[in-house]
Amino acid sequence: MSLYLIPLAPLLGALVPLFSGRSGRSAQALSVALFPAWALVYTLIQAQAVLDGETLRFALDWIPAIGLQLSFRLDGLGLLFCLLILVIGLLVILYARYYLSEQENMARFYSYLLLFMTAMLGIVLSNNLLQLWIFWELTSISSFLLISFWSHKSDARKGARMALAITGAGGLALLAGLLLIGHIVGDYSLDTVLANGALIKSHPAYPVALILLLLGAFTKSAQFPFHFWLPHAMAAPTPVSAYLHSATMVKAGIFLLARFYPAMSGTDMWFLAVSMTGLITLLYGAFTALFQHDLKGLLAYSTISHLGLITLLLGMNTRLAAVAAVFHIINHATFKASLFMAAGIIDHESGSRDMRKLNGLWKYMPHTAALAMVAASSMAGVPLLNGFLSKEMFFAETLDQSTLGGLSWVIPVLATVGGAFSVAYSLRFIHDVFFNGDPIDLPKTPHEPPRYMKVPVEILVALCLLVGVFPNYVVNDLLNAASSAVINGRLPEYSLAIWHGFNIPMLMSLAAMAGGLYIYYNRRTLFQFHAQFPPHDAKHIFEGSVQFVVRQCARFTEALENGSLQRYVFLLLLFALLLMAGPLLDLHHSAGSRPQLELNGVVLTGAILLSLSAVATVIWARSRFTALLSLSVTGLIVSIAFAYFSAPDLALTQLSVEIITVILLMLALFFLPQTSLKESSPNRLTRDLSLSALIGGVVGSISYALMTRPLESISDYYLTNSKTGGGGDNVVNVILVDFRGFDTLGEITVLGIAALGIYKLIAGMRLYMPSGDESGRPWSQDRHPMILALVSQNLLPLALLVSVYILLRGHNLPGGGFIAGLITAVAIIQQYIAHGVAWIKHRVHINYQALIAGGVLLAALTGAGAWWFERPFLTSWFDHFHLPWIGDFELASAMLFDLGVYLTVVGAAMLILANLGKLTTSERPAFDHGDAPRAPATHHKEEF
Repeated sequence: MSLYLIPLAPLLGALVPLFSGRSGRSAQALSVALFPAWALVYTLIQAQAVLDGETLRFALDWIPAIGLQLSFRLDGLGLLFCLLILVIGLLVILYARYYLSEQENMARFYSYLLLFMTAMLGIVLSNNLLQLWIFWELTSISSFLLISFWSHKSDARKGARMALAITGAGGLALLAGLLLIGHIVGDYSLDTVLANGALIKSHPAYPVALILLLLGAFTKSAQFPFHFWLPHAMAAPTPVSAYLHSATMVKAGIFLLARFYPAMSGTDMWFLAVSMTGLITLLYGAFTALFQHDLKGLLAYSTISHLGLITLLLGMNTRLAAVAAVFHIINHATFKASLFMAAGIIDHESGSRDMRKLNGLWKYMPHTAALAMVAASSMAGVPLLNGFLSKEMFFAETLDQSTLGGLSWVIPVLATVGGAFSVAYSLRFIHDVFFNGDPIDLPKTPHEPPRYMKVPVEILVALCLLVGVFPNYVVNDLLNAASSAVINGRLPEYSLAIWHGFNIPMLMSLAAMAGGLYIYYNRRTLFQFHAQFPPHDAKHIFEGSVQFVVRQCARFTEALENGSLQRYVFLLLLFALLLMAGPLLDLHHSAGSRPQLELNGVVLTGAILLSLSAVATVIWARSRFTALLSLSVTGLIVSIAFAYFSAPDLALTQLSVEIITVILLMLALFFLPQTSLKESSPNRLTRDLSLSALIGGVVGSISYALMTRPLESISDYYLTNSKTGGGGDNVVNVILVDFRGFDTLGEITVLGIAALGIYKLIAGMRLYMPSGDESGRPWSQDRHPMILALVSQNLLPLALLVSVYILLRGHNLPGGGFIAGLITAVAIIQQYIAHGVAWIKHRVHINYQALIAGGVLLAALTGAGAWWFERPFLTSWFDHFHLPWIGDFELASAMLFDLGVYLTVVGAAMLILANLGKLTTSERPAFDHGDAPRAPATHHKEEF
């Protein structure tokens, strides 16, 4: 099945708001909702097969060499989370349409939201560990964008930074854990991992893998002691809170525990680490929630508490506890999303979230109050609501464990205490907001929200009621399928009846409700007790820790660096020397058994010229122009060496790069003094000469040792498969555009980014161009000689013709897109040099930024086109054809990829070189007050 369509639909939807920014708010919401709605329909089409016990799979090779596939699987657990993500996501889209103001960028909000939805769907559907981690990190990045949506607020920026730092660090630990698990089982396929639980748990590396996995899960799901980022993430808009903290972001860690439950659970280490962390988080979150005055703060800590409850259940190592955990995942998502939305309505229509001011709202907004009260009652575990059923299952499972031996009674007792605090903070939410007198100093008079803003809350509250009254009809099949996927075996017997008689779990529920009433009634005593402790703001502690690390790094940097580039290079080369020289000490003979090539006059002459030009560059380094000329001789000799040793592609590339580099350096040297001062002392010269001699000797020894020894090269593979596998006789080009096409795609992307970065750096820069050199000799008035202009103009079409020829023949003969792009760039830049910028502006209208973007996009689309034929990314196609009068010829998809390389190289080279030529200006910069005025000089107008 094409399961990739499920995350692909929201990803495409994330692009829609970018093109509908001026449309109406309702039109934006509708256009965005169509994509997750389509994904939901497609998921429901597959649902019946999953409910019947099937596991649907889809796989497409991406980078098989490292075990990376685009691999998706849909089982019961994945189906449950897909439904939660898509259904609640659609409700949040509708809710946000009324929550966000007219002045806010709704298009940007929806783009971030659907990007996050894509990441979550990717996590729950991934069947490859590396792919799962990629989506995992994408949730951290997209949640950062959502939490910081109100970037004008300091709390939003700091909360987003804290969430990214904690979950990002956990993601790095998770990556290490997943790599270790993949190493243990010998494969990164999730199917293989889940089928080899016994192997993983018996492996010596199991404790390390488990700890790393749990660090990833606990940081994402805000488990103690990593819980502090979640309350500060409440600075996000309420639709974000309703989505991230009910069904998605914080549930990702819970999903990870449930997904790896068959492979990693069942050990004492799992029980102690997971259940104890969950128990502490449950109690801490429930206790702290009672003392929050911010409505969303109370819900944030209650979320932490309920996440701890689910974690505790998953740590109990019993099958029925796993079923209860899955059931509470469903119930928590429904009542918590509705509560966050209700809190957003209250804030939106009253202007405050402070429960010390929000009193007596029942008479102002009775409909909203009724919905919020039902959802809060479900959170408290009131009978006939869904929260009661899963919490009663939770109480029952705390009784059925004995891992702590004689102290096992502590767990059900503390669970009951946590349940009592859950009732207390739910009661405070209801009483302090909707009753308890009249509102106090609210910014505006409360009133009911727009009709359709309440629809999402009504749907979720209705689900709380339906699941609570008719659980067997509403949720039983989905719960069975999801629980089977978590347990990976036969389901235990359990009942979703709303009445099980008077038993111990029922008594625990009654005790929790009575204890909650008592706690709330005596809350003043508890508030006084809590006020005795000094307040700790996690945000300030976190920011202080970050600043401490920054200060220590700055001290270390100051101790290491003194501003001398020579010192940095010296330390770098010294460290390299220590690393390279060590192995040579164990090598008794540098020379190997491989026969050496015969030395002849051509090779000897080239080596002498190469050495002399290198030495000349060093000797005349302070005369920049002379050094550049001698350096260009070095590049030319290297190009000749490539050609001499039968590497024409490398020779052409080296020569083209050499020409471009010389032009670039000539342009840069124009703005620098023609000579540099002597700065090195005799002692430093001696030091540098000694180190360079040692480096040269070590590198030469390594090169000699390698070249005189037999070498098993992969070149034989490329020579054998170039024609049959890539359809080309030019092995170098086939490697670049086919075998190692992914590397080339990355390289042109980096080239394009670098060119754009340089362009932005110099875009607003203007440097004064004097009328003469530093010796006072005036520049020639004939800045564009006629001979140069005529020659360059006549060479342009010939150079372009040669570049096209080099591009088209590159698959079978020396050439290719990179070389052709450099030739084209040289031909065009020659026109700038010969005619000047003003002359070119009226004749050449090329957007070099668009050229770069088009080239990278064309290369990427060429690679992605292979997916259409169910082949790995960048798999090339080729075939031979015959046309009358033309004869036999070959067509290959790699030629399109090479065209993308060509466009990127032309765009990047011209964007840098052409803009360097525009830096000069005839206007002298203003002088400081202390500068003496200078005599006016004759200036040239701005030219290349």
